[in-house]
Amino acid sequence: MSPSFPWQRTAQGANLLGSDGHLATTIFEEITVLAGRHDAINLGQGFPDTDGPEFMARAAAENIMGDHNQYAPGAGIAELRVAIAAHQERFYGLSPAPDTEVAVSTGATEAIAASVLALVNPGDEVVTFEPFYDSYGATIALAGGIHRTVPLRAPDFQPDPADLERIVTANTRMILLNNPHNPTGTVFGRDVLEHLVELAIRHDAIIVSDEVYEHLTFGSPHIPVASIDGAWDRTISISSAGKTFSYTGWKVGWASGPAELIAAVRTVKQFLTYSSGPAYQPAVARALQLPDSYFADFAAALGDRGRQLADGLESAGMTVYRPRGTYFVVADVAPLGFDDAADLARRMPEAIGVAGIPLSVFCHEEGARATRTLMRFAFCKRPGVLTEATRRLAGLPQAQLA
Repeated sequence: MSPSFPWQRTAQGANLLGSDGHLATTIFEEITVLAGRHDAINLGQGFPDTDGPEFMARAAAENIMGDHNQYAPGAGIAELRVAIAAHQERFYGLSPAPDTEVAVSTGATEAIAASVLALVNPGDEVVTFEPFYDSYGATIALAGGIHRTVPLRAPDFQPDPADLERIVTANTRMILLNNPHNPTGTVFGRDVLEHLVELAIRHDAIIVSDEVYEHLTFGSPHIPVASIDGAWDRTISISSAGKTFSYTGWKVGWASGPAELIAAVRTVKQFLTYSSGPAYQPAVARALQLPDSYFADFAAALGDRGRQLADGLESAGMTVYRPRGTYFVVADVAPLGFDDAADLARRMPEAIGVAGIPLSVFCHEEGARATRTLMRFAFCKRPGVLTEATRRLAGLPQAQLA
């Protein structure tokens, strides 16, 4: 059934529209319900099980009890915009003007949606990598765009240059990049980014770069695509406080880039949420000024937890593709004799008390077939929780899954 309304296009873009035109339950909701029902350790959803720096919570609480409860400026409070600009200069040598080249959003998700809705016309092609974060497909479809994908294949999940040349064409309006990449955990190197920029220039495409995991890399430095020669004038860079500071529920994100592109984003954003998080924004501004050691230590600790879970998955008999960044590790369940990770994901919470997410839900039909035996697990959990999860996973080969 062809979608009749914008909400149906949105659902279809996120793989949530049934063949009868009705809304389907998301795999995330389904697995979370199963995990709760069977008291399983939920490694399916990517949120930490501990909060971030205490001073941020105290600052936000003081702001709520003080005078930070009315609308923030639509572009975000000046203190945070200045801190974001200083962060871009400090880590990447980029110098966005706080007043015209930075905009605060309700999480990175809103900044992505505002960018796509502002700059994509019906029939325009938007290119993402596949697997892709589900909000990309949803927003592209809502805008009436045509979603094209470049496959990322195991073991390294790096794009084939020939695929890029074939899929990015004169019809491409936007390249929607996610780096570091969810769900695969890969980090794109300079050669990939330079090729993307060259293609964007050749075909006069805009780049929207989702970099929410920018500080969560393990041995592979994050290179913002906006820092590549020729990229700045056509790139919107997006990030947020959620992943870097473990306050995902605060939903404080931002976009930076050339003034004309940020003006377009702000024009749409003001009719979505207008503004949000007035008590949280000053706390995030302070956090962005933390010393380099905070960012390095947090990434190192997270990397240790990633290795802990990866070791456990390997001990359980899976083939593991070790992440270079993000919260996630991908494993192949085929060596255990399973040929359908989605079916296994629905059985695991009851059988062994651990939940994961099949990679196929992040793909279109062809990509789903190619990733049929792959599963994503989140390691942004306490070491003790991961220890218990790996103990349970060790029983998977012998589990009764009938």
